[in-house]
Amino acid sequence: MASCLLTLGYSPLSFNFQSLLLVILLLICTAAYAHAHAPAIMDRNKHEFMGVFWKAARIGDRLSPYVSLCCVAMAVSLFFS
Repeated sequence: MASCLLTLGYSPLSFNFQSLLLVILLLICTAAYAHAHAPAIMDRNKHEFMGVFWKAARIGDRLSPYVSLCCVAMAVSLFFS
């Protein structure tokens, strides 16, 4: 099955960089929003798997003007692509 997919031009290692940036921006925005409404949940899970969301919330809180500009730029690029 895998060899059939590779011969059809499907490569599991290829990805769209713009989609990766979109997922990262959505993660940062969602984590910042969730931290604003329920800070105790994220603050007690800093060192486990949820620590990724805590770090994304910190980025969203501290760099919010830059994150919002990146969101606008991503929306414009998706609109015109």
